[in-house]
Order: sequence, then structure tokens, then C-alpha cells
Amino acid sequence: MSAGNGLHDATRLLHAGAPQLRAGSGPVNVPVVRTSTVRFENTAAHADHHHRRTAGERVASYGRHGLDTHRALEDAVTALEGGHRAFLTPSGLSAITLVLLALLSPGDHALVADGVYAPLRRVDSTLLKRLNITVEYFSPAHDDLASLLRPNTRLLYLESPTSLLYEVLDLPALSKIARERGVTVATDNTWSGGWFYKPLALGANISIQAATKYISGHSDLMQGIVVVDSPALAAKLLSAHEALGLTIGADDAYLALRGLRTLPVRLAQHQRNATEVARFLQQQAQVGRVYYPALPEDPGHALWRRDFSGASGLVSFAFRDATAAEADAFVDALTLFGIGASWGGYESLALAAQPERLREHRQWQGNAPVVRLHVGLEDPGDLVADLARAFAKATPTATAPAPAPAPAAAPFRELSAGAHLL
Repeated sequence: MSAGNGLHDATRLLHAGAPQLRAGSGPVNVPVVRTSTVRFENTAAHADHHHRRTAGERVASYGRHGLDTHRALEDAVTALEGGHRAFLTPSGLSAITLVLLALLSPGDHALVADGVYAPLRRVDSTLLKRLNITVEYFSPAHDDLASLLRPNTRLLYLESPTSLLYEVLDLPALSKIARERGVTVATDNTWSGGWFYKPLALGANISIQAATKYISGHSDLMQGIVVVDSPALAAKLLSAHEALGLTIGADDAYLALRGLRTLPVRLAQHQRNATEVARFLQQQAQVGRVYYPALPEDPGHALWRRDFSGASGLVSFAFRDATAAEADAFVDALTLFGIGASWGGYESLALAAQPERLREHRQWQGNAPVVRLHVGLEDPGDLVADLARAFAKATPTATAPAPAPAPAAAPFRELSAGAHLL
């Protein structure tokens, strides 16, 4: 996919935020600039920086505002998402909270897709309700969005694919309805790392990511990023960002920028491995359903092919006939999949989904336990063998007949460095 300047996305991603050459030379990587205090030549310079920052210019008058390392990351992620400006926060949840507090006031109403990242509901129950902000959860697949919008609706908050079950939303259609009524549209874009999905180009105003996940890629930092599409939204986010004192350390900014440079090639391998694992799961007698939008059998596959250029390493599956204890035993029997709540790093992880989280998704039906896998960068043959051993150990008495081999998934174009799929 080519950008307006004639460069492909992978090229722009590698060069965005790169340090300029000075006196004929310079570093490849942006330096890590650590400081709590910014010095000024005189009081006039200090006042000038303060006024420029108040007007929205990205200059620093204090360490909390960030310096060269932070600016480089902001520029790179803004280029990745195709936005106007990026804001850095200490975690993905703090990025979500920033958006909610920047855009919602007492008496406002927000509509939130029911399959979003679950901790958002905790922000709602512990903070937004105290501020007299009403959050209503709805199913984009089952509810009529237009009928749910109120005169005081200020925000439509989405996530596509959704958490745990990866329901793909029709973002262009939902955004059109909301924006015609003057409602701001925000979406969580962590699943794609900002690489396989471009929500700002599809109608959203705000894209949110937990850079903890794929942007980092190494499970070694906590970070959130918000990208907005306009100066007006940037001004609102800047005001709240300042008031909340949100900042990240220069070392974490550097780590995220380092991970960002290899995002395309890492995600390409995550997809190849996850597709092989998903196809294996489809053939297991113990598996009732596999959740992975890249599979032709997935209900969201058509929307995924239309709006996405690839799929990440997240695969969930529901057991056909197993208890929660057997699902836990399956996870415990895995040796190459660690047990952990995060994902997006190079390593494979597995976690049994909590029933209360599944019940929040109207898409979920039945009572079969669900296991979420993050398929990492190990050899997929080893991962499949590990899963097979765990099935044999944890559910050895499964009697359901083995389903016929699943039809081959739509062919993926082999990726060169930085190329998209499809």
C-alpha cells in the first residue's frame, strides 16, 4: 500500500522519526534523551517555549513533555496510523482512560461495543459513573446503532476485531452513522499493531493502541499510544494529557521505536504461524469452534478481507465438550506456550478465558470453555505438536468424532519484508 508521497508503508515506517544528519553525519537510531529538566538561555526563551506549547506546538519546557526520543516515536506512530498527532501514555489502559476523560463530561453518554478490552468496564464502574457519565454497551452485530444514539451521545467506542472472540466490525458503516450525528468515533487497534488495519482511513477519528503488545514486540515495556485525525481533537487530548500528568520514560520510548521498525516482518511471521495453528485446531475432535478472522469459515472473514491486510497471532478456540477444569488442565499441559495475560511479544502464550468476560460478548453462545492463544515466533510445527500433546493429556477421553479436514484457507501472498497480505 503506497502513501501519498509515493513511498510504501514499510518504507515510511522505517524512516519516520529518524534523526537528521548534522555537519555531514549522524546516528541511525534516535538518541535516548533522558532528562527531568529543560534549561533555557534566558527568561524570554522560557516564556516563548511555554506560549508555543500552550498553543499546541510540540516543544518541551519540562521533562514530562518529552524530548527527541519521544518525538521520534510520536512521529513514527502517526505515520503508521495515518493520523495528525500521537500521544504517549504509560499503558494501554491509560490511553483508553485518556480518551474517555478528554471527550466525556458529566451528563454525557457513550456507546461502547460489548466485546472491547474488559478493563474499560472497570474505568466505567469506578470512575465514569462517579462523574455522572453514562456508558451503554451494545452489540454492533445485533443492535441498531442509529436507534441507540442520544442527543447527549458524545463518543462511539469500538474495537475490531473484538477481544477474546475476534468479532470483526463494519467500521465504515458504524462510523458513518455516528459522524452524521456529530459523534466522535474511537477504536482500539491493538490487535493489528496499526499495521494490518487503518481505522482512521475507514472513518474513525481516534486510534488507540497498547504499545505493550505488537509495537514493543518483546514483552519488555508498558505503554499506550493514542493517534487522532485532526487539530481539534489533538487540542482536547493535549489538555487532558497535561492535566493527568501522563508521561513515559525515554528508555521505554526508545524500546517502542526499536520494536516499531521490525513490526511488519514480525507480524508476517505471527500470521503464518497462527494460520497453521488455527487450521490444526479446526481438525481436532475436542474443538467446537476456532475464532480467527483469516479463516474462510469465520463469520467475519468477508469484512476482514475487505478492511484488513493481514491477521495477527491471536487465535481463540472453544472446546466441543469439556469442563473448565479440563480447559485449565489443557493450558497446564502446554510446554511451549507460557501462561500469561498479555500478548504481542515473540513468545507463545495461552490462557483460559474467564466466563464472566465471555458473557460480556453477545457473540458468545453456549457454555463451552474458551482458550486464547497468542501464537509466537517459534517454529509452528513445534507449537502444533505441543498443542496435540496437551489435547491428548488433558482430554484423553474425548468421544466426539473428528471433523473432516477443514478446507484450505484462502491463500496468503508470501510476505517480503514489510509487504502487506492480500
